[in-house]
Amino acid sequence: MSAMLFIQTEFLKNQCRPEYHGSKKIKLWFEEWNTRGTVLQWDIKQFFHKGNQTIVEWYFKNKMDTGNVEAFDGMSLIEWTPDGKIALLKEFGCNENRYDPYKDGNIPHFRDENAKWF
Repeated sequence: MSAMLFIQTEFLKNQCRPEYHGSKKIKLWFEEWNTRGTVLQWDIKQFFHKGNQTIVEWYFKNKMDTGNVEAFDGMSLIEWTPDGKIALLKEFGCNENRYDPYKDGNIPHFRDENAKWF
């Protein structure tokens, strides 16, 4: 994805995490992240488009310079400007290793782990 797509973007929100306002901050985030992380896989599973809105379901995997590998499913809600630039982008993520806390009965058993980037 090119940061140039965001020229008119005023808002990028990673749900429950940082928000980036204005095209300069979004460009800074994009360029800075790419100095310390590498995208290993980014698959678009499906998308729906109507009018000036698009919803995209995707799978993302990256490796940070620290050696940490992160992988998760996600969805993006995108609103477009009339000239085809992103006006608003909201991203939602879901842990790759999901589980059923009620698998063994009526009392839930939750894993003791921190949420990922989202």
